[in-house]
Order: sequence, then structure tokens, then C-alpha cells
Amino acid sequence: MQLSLPTTTTVRWLSWLRRRIRSSELWLIAVATLIGAGAGALAVLQAKLAHGLQMLLFNINIDERLSAQSTIAPWRTLAIPVGGLVLGLATWAWLKYRPRPAVDPVEANALHGGRLSIKDSAFICGQTMLSNGVGASVGLEAAYAQAGAAIASFAGQRLNLRRADMRTLVGAGAGAAIAAAFGAPLTGAFYAFEIVIGAYTVANLAPVVAAALAAVLVAGRMGGLPYLLKTSAPAVQSWFDYGLYALLGVVCAFAGIALMRLVASADGLVGKTKLPKTFRPFVGGLGLAAMAMITPQTLSAGHGAVHVNLTADLGLKMLLILLVMKALASVVSLSFGFRGGLFFASLFLGVLVGQIFAALTVFVPWLPSLDPTVAALVGMGAFGVAVVGGPFTMSFLVLEATGDFTVAAAALVASLIASALVRETFGYSFSTWRLHLRGETIRSAHDVSWMRPLTAGRMMRKDAKTIPADATLAEFRRRYPLGSTKRVVALDATGRYAGIVRTALAYAHPDDSEQLVATLVLYTDTALSPEESIKDVMRAFDHTQADELAVIDDNREVIGILSEAYATRRYAEELDKARRELTGET
Repeated sequence: MQLSLPTTTTVRWLSWLRRRIRSSELWLIAVATLIGAGAGALAVLQAKLAHGLQMLLFNINIDERLSAQSTIAPWRTLAIPVGGLVLGLATWAWLKYRPRPAVDPVEANALHGGRLSIKDSAFICGQTMLSNGVGASVGLEAAYAQAGAAIASFAGQRLNLRRADMRTLVGAGAGAAIAAAFGAPLTGAFYAFEIVIGAYTVANLAPVVAAALAAVLVAGRMGGLPYLLKTSAPAVQSWFDYGLYALLGVVCAFAGIALMRLVASADGLVGKTKLPKTFRPFVGGLGLAAMAMITPQTLSAGHGAVHVNLTADLGLKMLLILLVMKALASVVSLSFGFRGGLFFASLFLGVLVGQIFAALTVFVPWLPSLDPTVAALVGMGAFGVAVVGGPFTMSFLVLEATGDFTVAAAALVASLIASALVRETFGYSFSTWRLHLRGETIRSAHDVSWMRPLTAGRMMRKDAKTIPADATLAEFRRRYPLGSTKRVVALDATGRYAGIVRTALAYAHPDDSEQLVATLVLYTDTALSPEESIKDVMRAFDHTQADELAVIDDNREVIGILSEAYATRRYAEELDKARRELTGET
């Protein structure tokens, strides 16, 4: 089959644009603006497709939300397991075609320099829309961010942009999609800064904000509605209220950690069963259908349910039931293979936690009573931070949804407390926690991929000087005159690593010529493997206080030697390079 190659005109145009972007930040802003417009359009399109599927399957009107329904006909809830079966079969077929796990925007920016696959991203979006459309308790925000990041990554790869520019564009695309979904440009911008890029700098400020504004404008033109929540009560009536909101942040932090651990535990339990992965969404869908017949608030992400609960006067018992059932629905959805995230589910759960917290304060006579709506909005932000991350992201979401600065200030207090506690006691957001369970070590979207090449095998010198451990010092001195080398690797009778000998020690006592080299060896039990990362290498140097260590293979055969000075210098060089890329320095 003949390959389709780019035309000369296309290559020249891309080369010209690449040069402009690299030489001027204004061109990067222009590209980010176009990406933001595309991300906004895709977000609205995905929302309409998923909602259209819900209208078809559950017989709701175009202006109604699935989770806001009072009842659902029992036979219609069968759409959830049937949709799960379709999802399972489609995923099975796709994995036959592309067995490697797909990369999300956080992982792409942290480990792959912003590189995403368009095909994988399109399938992830399809999985998420199907999962949400049939009523599983997952949100579309993961699909929005994936699509926005994917078109940004595609544009960056076609333009062959620098690593830092790629990461900025991927963050801008993902943030723009979130901005479009909520009609909240500040929320989208800080989603990019805090969650996808991992840092806020002058260099990435303008592209990210321009993309978010463009996405909101495009979404508005396409019929996307901003997410608005009304409150009329004052958030803070005394300074003591801030203490209560801080306590609410503590509650949300530990509740969020419990939810994330529960998802991981349930996922592990399901994995231990003999149930094939293809049929897990079907089985999970049966459980979700049963819960939907009790209350439809467990269905979908929960946008409609949030509005219902903020305006309804629900009792404490009902709030607790809804909290447990929504959490259980989210756990079942994710552990049984439905695709999506916990972004909006965490907001919904935060609303319930806030309302329960406000209801409980009534039972303490000396505590001031909190307005349930304000407490719900503060809980929404704090719980979102505990699960998703980004205290400013969630605080701006509360601000842009309510337009109330006092509520946003209270949400910021609770969010900062929740963020600090989760970092201190758990260390992960939901996205990085799932990567951790896969074996990755990242805790945020900070670019750590530059450390991957810094392994002992790549940094070592291959010309390691060696000598048999049973040789005499006279033989050592004959082979290695004083000043020729600082250290020599000793080998045992089978040619394997036996330790390191300092040359100076071999010359310390001239009269000991017949003494064996083995008597002077150091670090007999300490050596590096070629795949050890720079972190492990520096940890080994700190532990042994050695200046050089041997690098050995699985058979303990010496393949090289690495000095602490060289490893430290390479680490410092790469760290400085990453810092300059992040801050936009040339």
C-alpha cells in the first residue's frame, strides 16, 4: 500500500509555523486559542451525545437531567447492564487491536512529554460517553479533558514543538475542555495549572487562559450552559464559622481518601474473581440498575441531583442514605469496568457531606448553625479537592458557579485544609492513585520523565578496572601504579563482583606485598543494577557514603562503575534544564 506523505507546501507551512512558535510566545498563544476553541466544541458535542443517549434510553426531555428524576421505569434500568455488555465487548475488541493501556493527560504530561494517542483518546471518549449515557455513576469530565488534551498533543506533535510547549498546550487543551463544561474559565485555567501541568508560571499563563476563554465562548455559541448554583444566605457570620468550615475540610479529606481506597479495594476484589473482564460491566450494571430503582440520584454524574438536593429540605437520614448509595454506585461503576472519573461524583458527594455536616451542628447547642446550602457548596469544593486535587480549581468553581466571594472564601479555607491533609496522609489524587496501583511512582503532573533516562546503566563508565580478589598487593601495584586510578573492582574466583578496593589503601603499607587484595575490599554487599533510577542511585551513595559504586548485572558480573560526582552533576544539569523549560527561560 502506498504511503500518503505530506506535500511540500504542507511541510513548508508547518516549518514556518514551528519557527514562529519557537521564536514568539504570541504564536503559541494563538495556537492555544485555536486548541481551546476545538476543545470547547468537543466538550459540548460529547455532552450532547451522552445526554441524547440518556433521552433515548430513559425517556427524559432535553431540558431534564437523569439524576433529577423522581422515578425510573424498572424496565428502562435494564439499559445499564445492556450498555455495560456493549461496553465490555467493545473494550475486548479494542484491546485485541491495541493492547497497551491508554495514557491520560496527567500521565502524558508527567511521563511522556505531553504525547497522547488520538486513536486511544477517541476510544476513551467513546467509552466514557457510553458509560455515562447508559446511566453508570461516572462523569464526562475525563472525556472532556482527554479530548482537549488529545487535539493539543496532536497539534504539538505535527508542529514538532519543544517539550515544554507540548506540556503547556496539553494542559491548555484539557483545562479549556473543563472550562467549557462548566462555563467557568478560571476553573478550567487552574485545572490546567494545578492538575495537568503541575505548576503555574508566567510562561504558561497566557496560553492556558486564552484557551479557557476561547473554549467558554465557543461552548456558549453552541448552546452549552454555565453551571450555576444559587445561594442567598451569608457564608460567614462570625470568625468562628471559618473554624467550622476548616473542620468540614478535615471531614471531606478523610472521606475522600476513604472513597479512593474503597475504589481500589473493590477493583482488587473484582479482579480476584473468575468473572471475565468483558462481562464485568454487565454484572456491575445489574447492581446499578437495582440502586436506580431505589433512587435515580445514583445514576449518571449527578448534575441534576445536586440542584434537587440544594433546593429540597432533606432530612439527615435521607442525606446519609443518598451519600452511601452514591458512593457505592461510583465504586461499583469504576470497579466493574465502566469508564469515567470521579470529578463530578466527588462534587455531588461533597454537597451531601456538607449538608450532613450542617445538620449535625444543630445538635451541638454552643455551635453556630450553618446554612445547609453554603455548607453544601463548601463541602463540594473540599471533597472535590480531596479526590481530584487543585484547591484553587475547586474554589474558583464555587466562585464562578455562585458569584459569591464569601462562599468562595469559605470553600478556599476548607479546600486548603483538605488538600494539605490528603497530601500529608495519602499523597495522591484519584488519577495519580490509579497510576500508583499500576506501578507508576508519580504523585502529580510535574514532569518527571526527564529522570527516566538517568539510570545507572546509562550513566556508568564501562571501562571499570578489575583485579582478582585473591591476587596479592604486589600484583595490584604492578597493574595499577599510584595515580593511574582511584578505585579498582575486585572479582571473585568465578569472575563475579566481590567489592571495591581503594588504590591508596593498596599503597598504604609497602611492606605488605604478599597480602591479598581481598583483605582490603569494601562494599562487598552493595552494588548498583543498570536499571536503577537516579533516585535509587543517590540513595545508595548516601547509605554507603561511597564515592564510586560498581554496576553489575543479574549474574553479579561487573558491567561498569559510576561515581557519585558524575551522577550528581547529571542530575543537577537535567534539573536545571527542566526548571528553565518550566519558567520559559532560554
